[in-house]
Parts: sequence; structure tokens; C-alpha cells
Amino acid sequence: MDNTSSTLRGSWWRGLGGWNFYFLIKFALLWYGYLNFHALSNLVFLAWLLFPLPNLRLHRLRHWISLPIGFALFWHDTWLPGLSSIMSQGSQLAGFSASYLLDLANRFINWEMIGAGFVLLVLYLFVAQWIRVTVLVSLMLIWLNVLTIAGPALNLLPSNAATPSVKLDNAPAAKAPDGLDQSAPPTSANLTAWLNRFYDSERQRVTHFPDALPADSQPFDILVINICSLSWSDLNVAQLRNHPLWQHFDILLNNYNSATGYSGPAGIRLLRASCGQSSHSDLYKATDARCYLFDNLAKLGFKQQLMMDHTGVFGNYLKELREEGNLQAPLMSQAGIAPEVTSFDGSPVFNDAQLMQRWLDDRTKSSDARSATFYNLIPLHDGTRELGSTRSADWQPRAKVLFDQLDAFLTNLEKSGRRVMVLVVPEHGAALQGDKMQMSGLRDIPSPDITHVPVGIKFVGMKAPHQGQPLSVDTPTSLQAISEIVSRVVDGQVFNAPNVNMSVLTDNLPQTPVVSENDNAVVMMYQGKPWIRLNGGDWVAYPQ
Repeated sequence: MDNTSSTLRGSWWRGLGGWNFYFLIKFALLWYGYLNFHALSNLVFLAWLLFPLPNLRLHRLRHWISLPIGFALFWHDTWLPGLSSIMSQGSQLAGFSASYLLDLANRFINWEMIGAGFVLLVLYLFVAQWIRVTVLVSLMLIWLNVLTIAGPALNLLPSNAATPSVKLDNAPAAKAPDGLDQSAPPTSANLTAWLNRFYDSERQRVTHFPDALPADSQPFDILVINICSLSWSDLNVAQLRNHPLWQHFDILLNNYNSATGYSGPAGIRLLRASCGQSSHSDLYKATDARCYLFDNLAKLGFKQQLMMDHTGVFGNYLKELREEGNLQAPLMSQAGIAPEVTSFDGSPVFNDAQLMQRWLDDRTKSSDARSATFYNLIPLHDGTRELGSTRSADWQPRAKVLFDQLDAFLTNLEKSGRRVMVLVVPEHGAALQGDKMQMSGLRDIPSPDITHVPVGIKFVGMKAPHQGQPLSVDTPTSLQAISEIVSRVVDGQVFNAPNVNMSVLTDNLPQTPVVSENDNAVVMMYQGKPWIRLNGGDWVAYPQ
């Protein structure tokens, strides 16, 4: 009787069956760095699948119940946005045009991976004729859990992918602000503690603006051109790094971090640039009045102006600028401006050359001696298409058109005789080149390739001769460096001086370590390598 019971109980162990392939796929993706693998969760799921059941119907029912569980766990193990992120972005997804959604879906399908998965399936079916694959899968998962106890499971990856070094443009060693030393080992606890100290340090930083302009101050205009979807990585991919536009500037901030991967937060951060960098959640809370860059300028007599080449409706962009950035200037009229392309949500994107000419014409006619204009433009955004087309237009031709327009505008400004400080400050990159965490076009994770953007500053109308090449600033800078440069020239004397030393103007700019944040993701450089935290979980090395 005992032998019979033992035999029956032994027959309840039915193995994993097709779930073996599920785990083999995960092991392959983990090896190549495509998963944020949760070893313990997968071991619990394995135990659930293997637990002996006496009834065959219960065993089959368990398979059906396991399907949604397995799908959710697989999603959890990827770098894809979590449910909370999808829900928070749901209204924006609903605003995408059908053609753009189809384009995203097509990009999501990786046919090479599907082919590799098919080969793995055939190999599994062939080998399973002679080998108990369930035993191998179980041992592998146990081994992964043992390794996780000693260190992150990502240590399983090849050494050149586990903690890649990310080099910015000839960046010198960053001078660590007080209390932000990075000598401690990069454990999850140490990284979290360092991030908290970073934000504590940033709360103490405020740009000083004068209470009033001196009697001999010179009037001029400030034009901040905030371009969506433009990074150094994009310029390299599109081979536009040597476009003549970049030689038109007096100053280039080569290692500027935009700190976010989305437009709304980018606009708020720029409008609050007079204070140190805040966390993403603090962007939507009240802040010190001294933080608002354009309010600081308004107090000194600069009339606020707002210009956009789009409606500002999508994602409540215009509403966020007003409520969180405190930019209350009326939107400059777009009447009579021809649409140039169609945005990803089906709305028109107006011709930027015509808009910039309108701005120049209005400033020429205006009696206001000083102005500060925030100009946001989106023709480089992912999913933008030619008028009348349903297919996304290539980024490179769009970028070349925009760069040509900006270059021609700067030339016209010089001919106009007006004194203008032009600052080109991109929001974030276009993610033309995807990585192991997200496909091209996605910016849910603010990777270094997305937030490392080119910033150019041009002083039009100076008496002093312009230098032959732009002055390159290679120290790590971010938004407060913009505010600091503006505060140093707000009296306008830079336009009246017979000689201007740009290196003196940019000396000792505020340095900011690379920390970037979206709603559910934080990416930061620590000991020269990028680290990421998703949804408040543990830190892992950014896979590349």
C-alpha cells in the first residue's frame, strides 16, 4: 500500500512542459541584457508550476490560471513601462493618431528576436526528447537566486554590458559638490543615499539676480528656443553634428543634462532654472518665487512673451507652463502662419521660419525696450509626418530643415541690428537609436543618450568682434547654468563692451551631476557609470 501511494505521489510531479520554453526565453534575454530579472519572483512562479497536484483537471486549470500570471511576470521582468506609468500616460496615448500607434507597434516587433526565439523553440523540442529540461531550468533558477543573494542578478551579464562606461564629450573630471562624494561602493542603499543628498544640496542653490538694473544698462532681448527631440546622440546618428548652425554660436555647453525625457517636465524645469534641480514630483508642487527665471527677468523690465509652433493642447503642455512654470504671457498669434508638418496627434505644426520672422517684426515695431521670450517648437518630435501623409517622416531631413531655418534666422538677426541673446536649449533627445531598455522613439526612461543635449548661446548685435569658433564648456552643467549665464549679462553691457571674453563669462558656472528623472524612472551617473531605478525599486547598472 505504501509503495502504491508513493508511486501515485510520484506521478503528480508532471514537470513544466511548455513553461520550460518560457524560462529559456527569459534566460536568453537576461544573458544579452534585455531583462531586469527578478530571480525570487520567478523561483516562486516555478514552485507554483511544479507543485504536485493529484488531479489532472486541476493541473490543466493551473496552466490556464498561470497564463496571465506568467505574462504579468514577464512584463515585470522587462524594462517596459509599468502599469502605473501606462495608466498615467493613458490619456496621452489616446491622443496619438492611428497611424502613429501603428508605427510604434511596428517598431516594437523585432523580427530578428522572433527568428532567434523560433530557433530556440526548435532546439528545445529536439533536446527535450532525451533530457529532462525541467531539471535544468529549476537548477538554473536556483543558481540565479544564489547569485542574487551575493549581488545583483545582472552580474550574470557579460562584463562589457553589466556596467558600461558612458563618456560625454571630452568631459573633465567633475568637481563633486560638497557632500556628493562618490567614493562609496555602488550598492542600492548607497545610491539612494547619494540621490537624497543630491536633492538636499540642490535645494540650497539659487541664482542671484540684481534688485534693479544699473543706470548704464543696455536694453536687449532674450530669446530662449526650446527644441523638442534633439540630443547629441541624435546629431551623431543623423550625421548633423557639423551643420553650420553649431558654428554660429558664441558658447556651446557640450555636457549639458536636460534632466528629463518628456516635454512638460522639461518646460517646467527650464522655467524654474533659477533654483537647483528638483525631483520630478516636486515639479508639481509650489516652489520659491526666486526659482522662476522669467519672473526674475520681468522684475528687471523684460516683457514676457510666449511663442510656440503648435497648439500646446497635447499633454496639457501649455497649461503646465502656466500653472507650474508661472509663465502667464499670452501665446503669440499663429494666424496666417502656414502649417509645415503634421504632429503625431494629427494637429498642425506651424512653419518656424515664418514664426521667427513674425517675432522679429513684432520686436522691431514694439516700444518695449526689453523682452524675454520662451519659444517651444516640435517639428523633430517622433511621429511627425509630412502634410497629407500618414507615414512618419524621417528625422534627419526634418532636422536639416529646422537647422537651416535657425541658421538663416540668426543671420537675419545680425543684419537687423537688434541686440538679442539667443539660447537654444533642447528639451530632450528624440531617441533615434534605441537600446536594450527601450526601443527607438521611447523616452519613458531618461537615458544619458536622451538627456545629453546640445545648448548653444549667441549674442547678436555686440560691438565686440565675434570669435572664430564657439567657446566649448565641457564641465557637467544643467538648467541652473542657463539661469546663471543670463544673470551675468542681464545689464546688457556685454553688447556695449569693445571686447568680450567668453571664457570669463562662463567661468565657474554651476556644475550639476548627471541625474535625470521621469515619473517612474531615475537615471544617474555614479563613478562614471549610469545606474537606473524603476518604480522606486533597487538600483541596477544601466545595460548597454
